[in-house]
Amino acid sequence: MSVVSTESSTAVPHAKYERLIAAARQVPPAATVVVHPCDETSLKGACEAAEIGIIKPILVGPTTKIRDTAARFDLDISGFELVDAPHSEAAAARGVALIAEARGELLMKGSLHTDELMRSVTAKDGGLRTNRRISHVFVVDVPTYPETLFITDAAINIFPDLDAKRDIVQNAIDLFTQVGLGNHPRVALLSAVETVTTKIPSTIDAAALCKMADRGQITGGVLDGPLAFDNAIDVEAAEIKGIKSPVAGRAQILVVPDLEAGNMLAKNLIFLAKADAAGIVLGARVPIVLTSRADSVRARMASCAVAVLYAHARRRFQPIAA
Repeated sequence: MSVVSTESSTAVPHAKYERLIAAARQVPPAATVVVHPCDETSLKGACEAAEIGIIKPILVGPTTKIRDTAARFDLDISGFELVDAPHSEAAAARGVALIAEARGELLMKGSLHTDELMRSVTAKDGGLRTNRRISHVFVVDVPTYPETLFITDAAINIFPDLDAKRDIVQNAIDLFTQVGLGNHPRVALLSAVETVTTKIPSTIDAAALCKMADRGQITGGVLDGPLAFDNAIDVEAAEIKGIKSPVAGRAQILVVPDLEAGNMLAKNLIFLAKADAAGIVLGARVPIVLTSRADSVRARMASCAVAVLYAHARRRFQPIAA
């Protein structure tokens, strides 16, 4: 199912997310293991996604606390399966086990720390690792930018090496194509400058990744880099610098040098450009929805929608090998 926009460069606020959510409502809801949904934000997010018909939640955590939270905030969880676990660490382990038992197609973070959940996901015994590096993608709806923008990796890999960046890029390309945003996404490999220099290692990584794509080590996307941020997203800036490429000025996926740069970029867009940012973790046996207490309702729904569309695509293709 395609959710590609035919809009002109005049962007409509939040229209990109609305298309993703609408597309997710057209596919079967995904069984979703929600880990430790013991606060209003996480439990309400699961309820809202279930209400519009895109997920079927399985709530994992201390059942008394989950029911008390539902009662306190007037949330109806009567139709959801509850699986008892005494605390957040146990809930993470049990949630991962349910995925391993093929009880769910998605894993969703509740009111526990991301590192608690990811410890269970990445455990050598009983975890959800695959032959891909696990990475995070922000799916960003910037009102002033015509494209749905991916930023990766801004949450998992702190200082990724070249091999890790290869998987980070491939994960993002696969997500972009499989959720229906189009084929051959334009991937900008960001740095501080657009020329290769030994003084800035990220420029060398960017050049190497472009050559890896030329040799078929990265597939499905059109890569260019190094590119400074302005050259990646602004056509005029790219023209002034004399950069001629199908990516410059029109990027759809932004690959950052490290987590610090990516996190600051994403939060700048959220708090200064009034963007929404949905979050999803890739490279595990199932997509993992990461939500934050600061997320808007629309961003939480978009996170679920992206994961549901990706899970639906995986039903039709061979999953990533374990």
